[in-house]
Amino acid sequence: MLPLLHIPDGFLAPQVALALWLATALVLGIALRKIGDRNSTAGPQTILMGISGAFIFAAQMFNFPVAAGTSGHLLGGVLAGYLLGPWAGSVVMATVIGIQALLFQDGGLLALGANTFNMGVIGTLGGTFVARGIGATLGGTRLAALIGVGVAAWLSVMAAAGFTTLQLGLSGTTDIRLGLPAMLGTHALIGIGEALISVAALSFVAASAPEILRTHQARDAGTSASPARRLVAAAGVIVTVVLCASLFASASPDGLMKIAHDLGFSSKGSAAPFELFAGYSIPGFEGPIATVVAGLLGVLIVAALLVGLSKIAARRRGE
Repeated sequence: MLPLLHIPDGFLAPQVALALWLATALVLGIALRKIGDRNSTAGPQTILMGISGAFIFAAQMFNFPVAAGTSGHLLGGVLAGYLLGPWAGSVVMATVIGIQALLFQDGGLLALGANTFNMGVIGTLGGTFVARGIGATLGGTRLAALIGVGVAAWLSVMAAAGFTTLQLGLSGTTDIRLGLPAMLGTHALIGIGEALISVAALSFVAASAPEILRTHQARDAGTSASPARRLVAAAGVIVTVVLCASLFASASPDGLMKIAHDLGFSSKGSAAPFELFAGYSIPGFEGPIATVVAGLLGVLIVAALLVGLSKIAARRRGE
């Protein structure tokens, strides 16, 4: 069973959680309308949404150690936003985080709006513009793009940590004066891992299908499908490797849960009202293979949902 990664129910006051649900729903409503443009969802873009979601879901299962007794994991918002555009990237992140909460009981249902806002909205929308701005300022080269994504990825982790602490403080869960330095200090290290993974993934895309990086606006529906096929095949191998690597993930709690323990509010978390594949496991089965199977199930569901959502959005826009 893998350590859980996201804010559980009980950490946030109901009014704070509801406000973040409303804010997140508003942003995602706009995002779904934006990706309804046929030019932005046709062909390779639709496939890329599924691939991105599958990779981010799988990669988030791998917790890497960052300090004694603490681990971190990929967020992926900047990567998704840079490859797909900020609106499609937000939908990808919301789908990943939603499936994690609903099927794997990773993150609370009441806290789902906050988790999506912190990891899937702030980093994806803000981080994408930061990454593009840095890349353009440095000359628009491939190296500039990688630097921009790396810096923005680190900043997205810091922003998510800061907003999470603010929400915990507003909920009366912890003192912001204690929580903020602890969260930012720990997540400054986690952000380095985020930056390295994001840059490595973008380098892979640049080598496999460089035309994807040539535009961050509407995609041309007439783009050749062959790069998409290459990317699907290569991504399938990468996702498989990442799922297998999750067997060796750090068992230490992630930054938030470690700080919750250190500051004495971990007991405020409440269990999910139901369990399906809790902790990324298969009911009735134990051991590492069950974790891989659960991860594969999540990958397939996320990819299928994203491809379906993008096609439905395009169809409705065209009616």
